[in-house]
Amino acid sequence: MLVSQFFSVLLLVFFILAVGPLYKRKVVRISGPSFGRMRKAARIMNEFHHQVRRFLFVMLLGALFVGILTWLAFLALGVEQAMFWGVIAGVASAVPYLGPFLVFIGTGIAAFIQFGEVNTAIIVASTSLAITSVQGYLLTPWLTSQVSTLNPVAIFVGLLFWGWLWGPVGLIIATPILMILKSLCDHVVNLRPVGELLGK
Repeated sequence: MLVSQFFSVLLLVFFILAVGPLYKRKVVRISGPSFGRMRKAARIMNEFHHQVRRFLFVMLLGALFVGILTWLAFLALGVEQAMFWGVIAGVASAVPYLGPFLVFIGTGIAAFIQFGEVNTAIIVASTSLAITSVQGYLLTPWLTSQVSTLNPVAIFVGLLFWGWLWGPVGLIIATPILMILKSLCDHVVNLRPVGELLGK
């Protein structure tokens, strides 16, 4: 189920990228005959693009933070394949809550198999959890607040809704969808009350 959802989202992203600016031109064309409305539609589409780019940049920084710190911490603890676990932790950090939890379980089991001690396994697993917690609760929210105008409650509710609807894939796309929705609401007069609820 998770794999099929993941590949479905990948295919969707691929097709959207493959058509290039086609949909941007279509949206501008159907926005209305007046030049002002067409220019406004183009501005909204450009803002969507910038919002997604900012979110991806935040995700990249968070993944690098988790990956490098996990690698260094596991090297210090003597965990085998420390770099491998750093890469896994960095990639998994893109999935809020579920990714760090799976890494916590996986590193705990791997450490127990390697060292044969429950205490050491708990230390290794707790280290990975501490690093992802710093990223998830401090670094990413701070960076997201710098690049968007969403409030934390809106982000949390969005994560709950999209996580319920699409599982782990929904957790990944929840924040960019909210950023796009907020941007749209800010530009459409009738939707500005919704944008106000989503904003800081």
